[in-house]
Amino acid sequence: MVKLLRKHKEVQDQERAEAGEGWQDKGYVFAKPDGEPLIPNTDYHHWKKLLSDAGVRDGRLHDARHTTGTVLLLLGVPDRIVDSIMGWEPGGAARMRARYMHVTDPMLKRVAKQVGQALWGARESEPGTADDNPERGLTEVKRDGN
Repeated sequence: MVKLLRKHKEVQDQERAEAGEGWQDKGYVFAKPDGEPLIPNTDYHHWKKLLSDAGVRDGRLHDARHTTGTVLLLLGVPDRIVDSIMGWEPGGAARMRARYMHVTDPMLKRVAKQVGQALWGARESEPGTADDNPERGLTEVKRDGN
């Protein structure tokens, strides 16, 4: 964190130099390029424009945390890495994962299919999987790492 704050100070010092007499030194650590305080709803407006430009449905900025958590779950990212990315502290991370990482229907269907293959093998009706050997299903589950 100290490294990031030092880098931020370097950038702010450069902004101060560029602003010259226009710099408003009010002691803010995070300020606009002229030293004035940041306007709290600026992020909100940038977020809304980003959604509009991307052509996706409207949503709260906070919804991005839920999306990020769920995508990390979909990708199978290990919990410790998820905790680090999301900024969750040890001890409360499990509770935060439960809150922000949402299990989707496709995830449930994929796991149900894998369990079925593990127990009964591939079904003949599936193209290219006409093998009733239950070990085949177990091998596929192990190979996928799930």
